[in-house]
Amino acid sequence: MAGESHHCDALVVGAGAGGLLVAARLAHLGYRTLVVERRDRVGGRASSEEIDGFTVNNGAIVIEVGGITEQTFAEVGARFDVRRAQPPVLYRIGGKDVDVTGGGWGFLLSKLTRQGAKLLDGLGAARTDEGLPDAQLSTADWIRRYTSNESVHGIFRNMCASIFAVSSEDLPAKVFLTYFTRKSAFKKFGFCPEGTIGVWRALADVVEGHGGEVWLDSEVRSLDLGEDGTVRGATVERRGQVTQVHCRFAVSDAGPAATADLVGRDRLPAEHVATVDTTPCAMLVVNFASPERLTEAPGLLSFASTRRMCYVANFTATCPEMAPDGWHLYNGTSVPEPATGDFDEEQELELLRLDLEEQIPGYAHARHLSTTVWRDAWPPQRAVAGYDIPHTTPIANLWNVGDAVKQYANGGTTACAETAKLVVDEIGARFPVRAPA
Repeated sequence: MAGESHHCDALVVGAGAGGLLVAARLAHLGYRTLVVERRDRVGGRASSEEIDGFTVNNGAIVIEVGGITEQTFAEVGARFDVRRAQPPVLYRIGGKDVDVTGGGWGFLLSKLTRQGAKLLDGLGAARTDEGLPDAQLSTADWIRRYTSNESVHGIFRNMCASIFAVSSEDLPAKVFLTYFTRKSAFKKFGFCPEGTIGVWRALADVVEGHGGEVWLDSEVRSLDLGEDGTVRGATVERRGQVTQVHCRFAVSDAGPAATADLVGRDRLPAEHVATVDTTPCAMLVVNFASPERLTEAPGLLSFASTRRMCYVANFTATCPEMAPDGWHLYNGTSVPEPATGDFDEEQELELLRLDLEEQIPGYAHARHLSTTVWRDAWPPQRAVAGYDIPHTTPIANLWNVGDAVKQYANGGTTACAETAKLVVDEIGARFPVRAPA
């Protein structure tokens, strides 16, 4: 059934973190912006849902404060309801939960090994380009240069898993060291009391507040090119109708592979098509609740010695609204082996369960809310950090955003915010805002 046509300046495919960060910036600048999302909610792989009165996050759980993400919200005038956990992370080392806030790497390493000074020197050297290792050396192999201490390797493995959704064996040391010596490195972060979806709802409000639209339960079926090879619009299925959208330019948060499919791979240069099928990561998450407080960590609890589990998050210590009165809400997260290939899902979930029972007394009696396995077409990150592709495309008015086109050595929603700014700056230089008719 045919529907009406729709005209806009900016078409944004997908209402995930990258899509909404771009859309809010564009709408705030004065572009008529349309966001098309196939799911029934915003947030994509950083969204939330309600389960029996609990607000359960699906994907990304923390939002960085004091960095490019918060800066974006301030620039577009969006509410930024993110509560910091103090301290943000505790490290379980030798059965004790250690707060390294203020002490940094030196204090953490001193708790792990007597060889900490050597590793600290290596971290210091990485602050210069000359001190960075070869791009092919893994983080685990870089650490082996300094120590074989299992607790040190455990901490670094779980850091890599928490931020990049791969193990230290898979993550290039150059990425890890660049991130921790030059990026913000999630030193300050918090939780949204509405669930992570709350921050994305705030950006959607900005889009709509500036006259834009966010279409949920709608799907872009194709990106339509004109005779000059640029995007002229899209075919969208919405409410059982097909709508022709006409736009000046488009930004896709659907991932480079899906974007190529929407254009038609046969209409793109072969050298570009060869890059779009990136290698996704994988992650397993168990959400659970208890009337008893199961951990004293007010934010994340990370570990020096686990089979797979990289952290446990305690949401209700800072955001009691996420659970019914008298309940505490948690999640336990692990990265499988391998994180970038086929793995035994049942076995990996069993290892996560064993870690939870061993590390979190009382877990065996907790209320299980949900289990999610992030992999393949719906991964925690669409590309391993360090192996991302450019955010530009061969089509002059089409860009990608999201976690497959991150800037080097960044990750998560912070990387989406960084790339969103770059894309909008490029759009502004090529497509000036038109004055209202």
